Amino acid sequence: MKKVIVWVSALLICSGLLGMTAFAQAPDRAVDKEGHQWWQHAVFYEIYPRSFADSNNDGVGDLKGIASKLDYLKDLGVDAIWISPCFPSPQVDFGYDVSDYENIDPMYGTLADFDVLASEARKRNIRIILDFVVNHSSDQHKWFLDSKSSRTSAHRDWYIWRDGKGPGQPPNNWASTFGGPAWKLDPTTNQYYYHYFYAEQPDLNWRNPAVKDAMFGIETWWYKRGVSGFRLDAVDTLFEDPKLQDNPILHPGTNAFGDPYEDNKNNTKLPEVHDVLRGLRKVADEHNAVLIGETWTTDVAELNQYYGDGNNELQLPMDFLFTMVNKLSPAEFRKQIAAVNGASGWPTFVISNHDIVRSYDRYGDGEHNDQIAKVMAALYLTLRGTPIMYYGEEIGMKTTPPTSKEEVKDPIGRTGWPKEKGRDGERTPMQWDGTANAGFSKAAPWLPVPPTYETHNVAAELKDHNSVLEFYRKVLKLRHDNTALLDGNYKAINETDDNVLSYLRIYKDHGTVVALNMTNAPQKISIGLKGNGFASVKSLLATEKSVATGDDVSLEPYGVFIGELSQ
Repeated sequence: MKKVIVWVSALLICSGLLGMTAFAQAPDRAVDKEGHQWWQHAVFYEIYPRSFADSNNDGVGDLKGIASKLDYLKDLGVDAIWISPCFPSPQVDFGYDVSDYENIDPMYGTLADFDVLASEARKRNIRIILDFVVNHSSDQHKWFLDSKSSRTSAHRDWYIWRDGKGPGQPPNNWASTFGGPAWKLDPTTNQYYYHYFYAEQPDLNWRNPAVKDAMFGIETWWYKRGVSGFRLDAVDTLFEDPKLQDNPILHPGTNAFGDPYEDNKNNTKLPEVHDVLRGLRKVADEHNAVLIGETWTTDVAELNQYYGDGNNELQLPMDFLFTMVNKLSPAEFRKQIAAVNGASGWPTFVISNHDIVRSYDRYGDGEHNDQIAKVMAALYLTLRGTPIMYYGEEIGMKTTPPTSKEEVKDPIGRTGWPKEKGRDGERTPMQWDGTANAGFSKAAPWLPVPPTYETHNVAAELKDHNSVLEFYRKVLKLRHDNTALLDGNYKAINETDDNVLSYLRIYKDHGTVVALNMTNAPQKISIGLKGNGFASVKSLLATEKSVATGDDVSLEPYGVFIGELSQ
């Protein structure tokens, strides 16, 4: 853990405060006359920093590595990068246990490296979004070290401490989402502290105004350093029932960790969460920044709560119901798209991230995975809303889980093996070329590189006009250039078709049709040109044997057709 920055140091004043001024984001206006903000037209790209690019060949990715790939990202069509936690951390949960919110972990570099990254990204019109762990800190953070030192310490009430029900009995039945009780007895003061995640991740007490002020100050500190927003981690866990009532048991049996199935009604999604989000949003608006939420919503009503009344909370709450379709089902995707479009804010679409099995495997059939990857790209990159890509998705990276407990790095896998294998499989190193370690590092990577790197890597796919990467590049270019895809309304067509997902994006007199065959057999649909106010269609982007003839579109197995509509 690095020491806390001492701002009275002349050297750090020069490199820090002056650096903040140099790299602070300049105010931006709405991107068009309709008032769309920059984040509504942006393509976001999540980078897991340990696994993206290793500049110093120690087997772990770093900030200089990310900086070295900015031209690739710009050429791909990325407008903003979301970097998973890169703050100082004991790495119990790979950075989601933060020991210093205003610094960079030495394994990733320094604050000076971050400043260079911010500057170079800005030159390419790429914005930086950081992962803000707001629910908890590391047990090695100076706040917690003081908090546990005595019952009267200055930071005691910054965390949640309680007496047990009796000898050896925690305050209630709450279980950690990572397994075992959500309470740990600390012998120094003979009280339990609460941790929704690992014991090394004690929950902050957001009911304490000092905690709120400190976290809002951190948010501002990074905005001044050049950050354009935050992805807010685990936002629904910020508050707990002050009475600490037991959670109801949903049904008999136990989960992968051996714990009862609980209804977390008393320690997740409490109303007070929205007070905090409104406060964070107010600070974000002062810096023209965006807030992305890790919001596990169950329906549109809950999604609307995270947008807030008058859209004063999260601009981009992630709708994970879209990722839970987990099969090529036009009917299910139509249902989810309609729900999100019917919500009160701007849609956000994501199909993979560092906690979810990669989309290449979830939707692939083992034989046509590349074709299916193109179908999924055409889907979430042409919808009304803001897409968030996950690194490697654009080259068809697959999930490669460990085969034995000894190989597991993720603590979830070590605790829950073999029912729960952890998240290592979706966090393997980025596959840059066909050389050793996929060009990620000259040293042995922190996670093994999947064998598929020999065929699925950036260098090889840039040379193959039929590759997944080339298809992503074409879709992203089209997305940036096509007015209907940027600003148009969404209109489903052929709504009873169980094989093809098709829709129109219409903006004034501009129209675009998207047709996606989600089967392994040829299909045909009708656009309904006349009924939708158009006379003809021409291809903008299509897979090899997918074509439009008059009012009809013929699609090869797992075919894609995107066409421009004319009046």
